[in-house]
Amino acid sequence: MYRTKRTLFLTTLISILFNFFYSASIAQDSTRFLALDAAITATTNNNRAVQLASLDENIAAAKYKQTDAIYLPQLGISYTAFSTNNPLHAFGFKLQQKNITQNDFNPALLNKPGASPDFTTKLELQQPIINMDLVYQRKAAAKQIEIYKYKTRRSKEFLTYEVQKAYLQLQLAYDAKKLLEEALQTAKSVYTFTNDHYLQGLIQKSDVLNAQVQATTVETRLAKTNSNIRNASDYLSLLMAMPAGTVYTVENSDTIPFTEKDMPLKIDSSRSDFAAMQKGLEASALMMKAGKKKYLPKLNAFASYQLNDKKPLGFGANAYLAGVQLTWNIFTGNSTKNAIATQNWEHHKMEWELKQQLEQNQLELTKAYRDLSDAQFDIQQQKLAIEQAKEALQILQNRYNQGLVNTTDVLQASTQYSQHKFALAQALFNANITKAYIQFLTSTTTK
Repeated sequence: MYRTKRTLFLTTLISILFNFFYSASIAQDSTRFLALDAAITATTNNNRAVQLASLDENIAAAKYKQTDAIYLPQLGISYTAFSTNNPLHAFGFKLQQKNITQNDFNPALLNKPGASPDFTTKLELQQPIINMDLVYQRKAAAKQIEIYKYKTRRSKEFLTYEVQKAYLQLQLAYDAKKLLEEALQTAKSVYTFTNDHYLQGLIQKSDVLNAQVQATTVETRLAKTNSNIRNASDYLSLLMAMPAGTVYTVENSDTIPFTEKDMPLKIDSSRSDFAAMQKGLEASALMMKAGKKKYLPKLNAFASYQLNDKKPLGFGANAYLAGVQLTWNIFTGNSTKNAIATQNWEHHKMEWELKQQLEQNQLELTKAYRDLSDAQFDIQQQKLAIEQAKEALQILQNRYNQGLVNTTDVLQASTQYSQHKFALAQALFNANITKAYIQFLTSTTTK
């Protein structure tokens, strides 16, 4: 008898201390309400993945700007100092300096000129005129900008789906908390009733212990559920790029605006990720054209203006050079031909990858609709089971109060009732998250 009382006392003390310290830890976290639309807006504006995708857009735009060089001139200036005793170069320096005299034709000076300096200031200009391969490479670079824009849009769509999942998980955790708090009240009332009857000598000690175990078990599950609430809140904070530590309260689980009206049955090929792949195909086709244009001749202009002097920082003699160059690589060892063949096979591979992605996503969409149908059927079944379990619990409680059934029967009926209520919440969660996934699969891109 003494051991039994001490066990009950220690169990109650541990439960009180646990609840005290857990409440203290919860108090350290701030709490605020969070609407689903606000969570989605904050995530699509601030999430790191969106910011990285935007940077990819900027990088693609900067690379496209680099291709302006196929139309714009290139201008450079240089200053060079020379010194040589090479007969040919020494005589050439004097010619460039326009400093030739009769004595410079002396064979002795021509053969042994000594140290001859030259200081050259040169301005060079190159102007592209016709380079058809570079023109198509520029068009392909422009497609890259569109590709990353679609990728950014798809990243936002995926993050919207992730926020919906996290929000629904937080709602489910709150539903579980509410059910467990109700179950805990029931378990405590059963324990109180059982303990009173035990003290009156009407029932056995085992019934009291079973009621105490039931209450402790529910308290443990409630503590885990509160941890799940904080974990889900931290994940939402991560998605929104906000500091962790805030515990969010959310809308009721039956207010999520997911509707089945006008939900398409087929995957739209204009979806952002598919549109990005299509733009990739267009870029690949342009690169193949660029490869073929390498067979064509190229036309470019060039010009230079230079100043030569035998003294540093001297600008005595000036000269210019201008011209137009036509080049044509007739045979490159089949490298151009094989490069075009490689691009062609890569283009076909991308086409098959796009078809595969469309087929795979269509399969996932069909499965999602089946899952949604199963979840809706499960909802109806759980509602019926809850009504039956509630009625069974009421009957057993009345019989228990009359001393006609034991404590175990009441506890089992109470557990069954709570399980069916949680199963209903889980079925609603499954239905809503499946609808969100269908929306993610069937999103379209406005062209």
